[in-house]
Amino acid sequence: MKAVILAAGYGTRLQRDVVADSSGKFAHLVGTAKPLLPTNALYHAAFEEWAAHFTNVKILSDQTRNNDERLGAVACLQLAVKHFEIDDHVVVIGGDTLFKEDFSLGNVSERFSDLQAKHEDSCLVLSYQCKDEETHKYGILEVDGDLCVLCMKEKPLPSETKSRRACPCFYMLSKKSLPLLDTFLEEKREAPIEQRDAPGNFVSWLIPRKPVYVHQISGRFDVGNLPSYIECDLYFREKLQDVKSYMV
Repeated sequence: MKAVILAAGYGTRLQRDVVADSSGKFAHLVGTAKPLLPTNALYHAAFEEWAAHFTNVKILSDQTRNNDERLGAVACLQLAVKHFEIDDHVVVIGGDTLFKEDFSLGNVSERFSDLQAKHEDSCLVLSYQCKDEETHKYGILEVDGDLCVLCMKEKPLPSETKSRRACPCFYMLSKKSLPLLDTFLEEKREAPIEQRDAPGNFVSWLIPRKPVYVHQISGRFDVGNLPSYIECDLYFREKLQDVKSYMV
């Protein structure tokens, strides 16, 4: 299995919040790429410097330099698959997604392997329980008794679904599903960039075409703006005492 971390975003929400903050406590974040791998030309050098510490990490730039030029997350995933000639299962991770300390990659991988043994087309996504008032913020999964996904509703009102299964950007895609990236992007070629940008749009499109199952986790952090950055930092400072705060 190969891992693709999507990190080509420009962190516009986080940077806007940081610049607007008058406390000065977050000035060190100005111009910083979103947390750790397709990336973009603007942050390519910074990621290359980071990757130099690892022998098995490869960086790929989408060659864009601003948010208006962005390819979109699904196109960046396709770019990585084609550039590195990936003929394997792929775990796709959003570059601004962090999980709580009880998250186990081994457990997720084992669940995916079990699904593959039964049906080699199977893909796996994660879900966690969100609050009623939060459904409009996330893609919400509806599943059957076998935890097979029936559909993903994009940011529904609480009254529009009984499910509270929010789906973070962490997907284990079977290698048999990867050619469908081309089909999806061809269908969306004339669509607004927003329909090609969010990777959840591809997963939602994939659900009626390939079996997609759910693995339940306790929660996640989406470090997309300053309040979520602060929440994440405080959480890990409390839970992991030996981790130095990045706000200091």
